Amino acid sequence: FTDELAAAAGRDPLEFRMQGLADPRGIEVLRRAAALIGWQARPAPAKRGTGRGIAYIHYKNTESYVAMAMEAEVERTSGAIRVRRVACAHDCGLVINPDALRAQIEGNILQTLSRTLFEEVAFDRSRVTSVDWASYPILTFPDVPEILIDLVDRPREPPLGAGEAAATPVPAALANAVFDAAGIRLRTVPFTRQRV
Repeated sequence: FTDELAAAAGRDPLEFRMQGLADPRGIEVLRRAAALIGWQARPAPAKRGTGRGIAYIHYKNTESYVAMAMEAEVERTSGAIRVRRVACAHDCGLVINPDALRAQIEGNILQTLSRTLFEEVAFDRSRVTSVDWASYPILTFPDVPEILIDLVDRPREPPLGAGEAAATPVPAALANAVFDAAGIRLRTVPFTRQRV
């Protein structure tokens, strides 16, 4: 909804967020994620088939700070969405094990991309009908985007945890990238070809 407010105001979504944010840690992760993806300000969706989106969360308002930026393309004839790149800036305070943290963040991003793009339980009046990988598709290796991660290490701060925080902004960042690419708002997951 923040992107929709930015579009209504004729403002770049990143600048719009930054103007309303006072928390320096939140501002820092947004700047870092934008830098990773090569964000260029523009006040309205490009609608060129390829777009970028950004999202931010201060997890549970007391834990990790995460900004997620994505570049995605929307195939107009088929409705297929392909995520090209994901950039995540992650601040969970003191980083104890950087390799494990990166693995956790990557896993969160990939699992949530799968849920956002493909996963949906189907059923009829008597039972679940999505019982195999054909009827319940998931993200596969050819669909995996480039993932860029910037860890903000704060050795003088307590560790805040990183379990689910990086999953939460994924659908919003992707929805914002689709809006930029095609000018359409998707509000129901998964973002299937039929919904596009």
